Amino acid sequence: MSLIDDLERSAAAATALAPAGASLTAVLAAEPASGLRGYLCAFEGADGGRSWVVVDDAGVPVTDVGLLRDVVSIAALCEIAEESAFGSDLDELLAQLVALRLTENPPGIDEAEEAVRELQRTIGTPPHLATPARLDELGAATRRLEQSLDPVAPSPFTAALKTAHTTVDELLREVETSYLLPLGD
Repeated sequence: MSLIDDLERSAAAATALAPAGASLTAVLAAEPASGLRGYLCAFEGADGGRSWVVVDDAGVPVTDVGLLRDVVSIAALCEIAEESAFGSDLDELLAQLVALRLTENPPGIDEAEEAVRELQRTIGTPPHLATPARLDELGAATRRLEQSLDPVAPSPFTAALKTAHTTVDELLREVETSYLLPLGD
């Protein structure tokens, strides 16, 4: 079964729990540990308020707060990593590097072009399964690109992830306070 099939199946299971008048706005697949998958589902009500539920791979709602936090955290971190992977459009950056290679051909330009292509492959096309390994792959590909462009500059990606805990904590609070079911230990 493909990830798209899993997302559709999980969306159907989550929709059965939706508050009246709320619509499903997002389903993110996350696997905080091997074989432990959850689907973070967001709903938006007619009043604009959000509510949340996580369903497991069998479509059963998660009520264990530890598992909920693990799923939300890795999903959020991977989203932040994808958004922070490079500050501008990678297609535009690649076009600029190709033009620079054709006009000036500075040393290291080939490595920089390949680093952009590697990051594009790593980011890929949605949907994605958020995992610790994916987070590591995004970090490694982004750092390779950063170093190929300026080997001594500090990493904007690393800086973004160092402050990501604030965003993750805020999301966790929102999910927990507007969760569709009571949470247990």
